[in-house]
Amino acid sequence: MKLKGKIALITGGSSGIGKATAQLFIQEGAQVIITGRDKITLDHTVQELGHHTIGIVTDAGSMKDLMHLNEELRQYTSHLDIVFVNAGFGKYAPLELIDEVHYEEMFNTIVRGTLFTVQQVLPLMTNNSAIVLNTSIVTEVGMPNSSVYSAAKSAVQSFTKTFASELISRGIRVNAVSPGPIQTNYFDRSNLSKEQVDSFTTSFAPQVPIQRFGLASEVAEAVMFLASEAASFIVGTELSVDGGFPKIKTK
Repeated sequence: MKLKGKIALITGGSSGIGKATAQLFIQEGAQVIITGRDKITLDHTVQELGHHTIGIVTDAGSMKDLMHLNEELRQYTSHLDIVFVNAGFGKYAPLELIDEVHYEEMFNTIVRGTLFTVQQVLPLMTNNSAIVLNTSIVTEVGMPNSSVYSAAKSAVQSFTKTFASELISRGIRVNAVSPGPIQTNYFDRSNLSKEQVDSFTTSFAPQVPIQRFGLASEVAEAVMFLASEAASFIVGTELSVDGGFPKIKTK
């Protein structure tokens, strides 16, 4: 029960890495508040996770929703011990086909969403609390068709250090988890067809030294570590969960 008595917020918690993290947090004793865009999916997830879970319908890409997040949270809790800023998705396009809609979707959800989520939860954060951001391996390797997504995630990578520097004096540790290729529903909101997703998966898996995609539960373990007392002396760090890609080569 590493998180016994803790209250945690997980944005984008109705599926994928967010849901897996919520499951693990609850297993380790935490009360969890999850957010999601779709009420039906969110309600189903809350029911599945059980009575230790509260759901708030909110869109990380909407400034209106972000500005009401603090008010929404105060209906259920007076404080937060852990925040996992996880909401986001990826869209891809070659440079010639990137348009303003593509750009704004990525930066609104990933960059603006991360910044203002953290801003809005700060009044609720306790001394000796933790914030974990979700970055990506795309910040470390040039991948075709991912210019905007990579740039947005690079901003979050930068937030990890700047937020950590600003908030450590308030007793708030900020770190990040950087997932590699993970088996989730990540592509559901992307602009890729099923055939493109299948092709990407088939071609990408052999490039991962561990020879498989990761599991959402494996990323959740890393998030829990960074959020727990076991990481009490870790600040401003990005922890990679990527099976060794792209850092090492086996051939």
